[in-house]
Amino acid sequence: MTPLTGVALREARRLVVKIGSSILVDEAQGEIRRDWLLALTDDVARLHKAGCEIVLVSSGAIRLGRTHFKLPAGPLKLEESQAAAATGQIQLAHAYQEALARHGISVAQVLLTLDDSEERRRYLNARQTMRTLLGMKAVPVINENDTVATDEIRFGDNDRLSARVAEMISADTLVLLSDIDGLYTGDPRSDAAAVLIPEIREITPTIEAMAGAAASELSNGGMVTKLIAGRIAMAAGCRMAIADGRGVGALGKLMDGKARCSWFLPEGSPLSARKKWIKGSLKTAGALTVDDGAVRALSAGKSLLPAGVTSVDGEFRRGDVVDVKDRLGRLLARGLVAYAADDARRIAGRKSAEIEHLLGFRGRDEMVHRDDLVVE
Repeated sequence: MTPLTGVALREARRLVVKIGSSILVDEAQGEIRRDWLLALTDDVARLHKAGCEIVLVSSGAIRLGRTHFKLPAGPLKLEESQAAAATGQIQLAHAYQEALARHGISVAQVLLTLDDSEERRRYLNARQTMRTLLGMKAVPVINENDTVATDEIRFGDNDRLSARVAEMISADTLVLLSDIDGLYTGDPRSDAAAVLIPEIREITPTIEAMAGAAASELSNGGMVTKLIAGRIAMAAGCRMAIADGRGVGALGKLMDGKARCSWFLPEGSPLSARKKWIKGSLKTAGALTVDDGAVRALSAGKSLLPAGVTSVDGEFRRGDVVDVKDRLGRLLARGLVAYAADDARRIAGRKSAEIEHLLGFRGRDEMVHRDDLVVE
């Protein structure tokens, strides 16, 4: 058991927990394991009370819908899966809502497709919605939007979905509750000599081979997708644990350092990974020229406000990387701009309190938030 087991969870400020269908839903009955869910939400409430922001990525909708419609065993047609998901998702969300309401915690349902994590505007909208929910002390419960997703726009598994969510919200910790307690040197079901690897700091070809296949974006299921999730999380500066979630109170045991697991440990933090990506952008979409007051504010580590912008160059969209320059054209910083070019021009030089009047909607107070800004 790695010493990180309990400490890493207790120190988490923003945590994503992935819950598989086989863990949450009793396979024989096709119904939610109520005792397991109540224990999980008790543990979530404990973390929540300590100030941790938590997102749950939960499977189970199709399995619950299958039970509701009494669909026969065996593979389902796409339209049958989508119909099952439509009713099962209601049951799933209601179960989490009931369980967390015992602790006075609000639940929000968020359904995503692969396109929502790949298309820039949808990515930013989803990210802002989840950050707002977390700011309101709610617990978002996320699942793939199986009702509308087709094979071409599916994640296909919630390991990858949970890693994308962790990346999207800059989570510092991701926990995959699985049917195995971590990554082994071989398959422990067939290899008696296989041993658990408690810490992984780089996903090498040797590590990939331990999963039984090369971890590619086309792979599906099992440890392979968990390694893909690990690679996504680590690149975003998020540590990830694979732990056995089958027992009642599994998350609590992990929190208390009483459970075996494998930790995937990144070199930097989510914020440092994000800023490294911004700084490494080879092509920027435009430029903001700022006044002397804004230059001083940036040097002090503050955000760039519209009032400090004197001119806007280029045609960019919200979320694009732009240069920030002084009056002499010297590069001061790079950042992710919160407004499209036309809107940025309308609010440049104006106070943040005027944004809603000028644009007709209330956006962010900052032109570029300090978390999205890298000063040169």
